[in-house]
Amino acid sequence: MIRLQVQVQVCLNGPRGAGDSAAVPLSPGAMAEAASAAVAAGACDVHVHPKSPCGEDTLSPRAVAAALTAIRAALPARVPVGVTTGAWAEPDPRRRVEYVRSWTVLPDHASVNWHEPGAEELAAALMERGVGVEASVWSGTDGVRRFLGSPLAPRVLRVLAEVTDTDPATAEGSARILLAELGDARGRPVLLHGEDGGAWPVLRLARRLGLATRAGLEDTLLLPDGRPATSNAELVRAALL
Repeated sequence: MIRLQVQVQVCLNGPRGAGDSAAVPLSPGAMAEAASAAVAAGACDVHVHPKSPCGEDTLSPRAVAAALTAIRAALPARVPVGVTTGAWAEPDPRRRVEYVRSWTVLPDHASVNWHEPGAEELAAALMERGVGVEASVWSGTDGVRRFLGSPLAPRVLRVLAEVTDTDPATAEGSARILLAELGDARGRPVLLHGEDGGAWPVLRLARRLGLATRAGLEDTLLLPDGRPATSNAELVRAALL
């Protein structure tokens, strides 16, 4: 498994909304402001979920273009910006591919959940357009098996090893099992992260192992001491301590 100098990606919002926290950025302007502050705090990469006017995740060309354009205008040119392609944003696999092919502004990378129907076709469509693919493999799914057997695996940008175990007492163990299942990850770099109660234990493990990781309001609303985070930048700073 390839290990790099520890890097932190900021995950700005995820599928969360205003009801989860007032700090979650939903508009393109708020996303841009949050991304700028997070990069100033030490993040080297941005992952964002473009939102509809109702605050729902969407893959629509208009929403993707608005989010990417605003965020890039607020960041140094060297900072990559990526988006989700999760099935919750568009349940129809064929429609997801159609959206990608109709994007007018392209992200630097996009995450593809390898356990979801149509993952191979979606990844191929992204690659055809020159978009880097983050192969997202979730613990507790057949994503690892499907990824390791994919002819596209050697061509992805990196693997997102996503630990779905939210119990802080067991999340690290679940992360180690997931990494063992991945093996050498077909020679691709790995970004390891958890969510909610498992976010900080998994992040600390990633840092000990020298793997890239991520921090932000998508993964957790809380700081390591249990206080509510007031911003993505605050979470990034905590991740780098």
